[in-house]
Amino acid sequence: MKNLLIATATLAALAAPALAEGDAAAGEKAFKKCKSCHMIKADDGTMIVKGGKTGPNLYGIVGKPLGSVEGYKYGKSIVAAGEAGIVWDEAGLAAYVADPKAYLKDVTGDSKAKSKMTFKLKKGGEDVAAYLASLAPAPAEEEAAASDS
Repeated sequence: MKNLLIATATLAALAAPALAEGDAAAGEKAFKKCKSCHMIKADDGTMIVKGGKTGPNLYGIVGKPLGSVEGYKYGKSIVAAGEAGIVWDEAGLAAYVADPKAYLKDVTGDSKAKSKMTFKLKKGGEDVAAYLASLAPAPAEEEAAASDS
């Protein structure tokens, strides 16, 4: 009986989906490929990574609905995904940067979904996602900002 329980637990662990865990330090280095289009600017105006304005500011992106950064004009597919309640998490970001169009097709179910992001980050997407997640505002800062509104 004990062997059966061990075997069952082992099979369950092997059958569970693997969670992509990235390295934020490696992601900071890999983000250099992204800064030609994206900046990372904190809510208080502090410039974390000076970059382009072709893409949206990526500060605090993890936890936000897709297509919701103020002041950026998104394409229809990513806005539809956000309106459907899809929120950026590390796994979603890693999948998106690997193939933006395929990711949007998958999450929206729309075979004609498109993305303005044409660059594909073949390696290191999990690391970039971990780096971006590390730059989120502290919960106390979010609560203070919400109460000031």
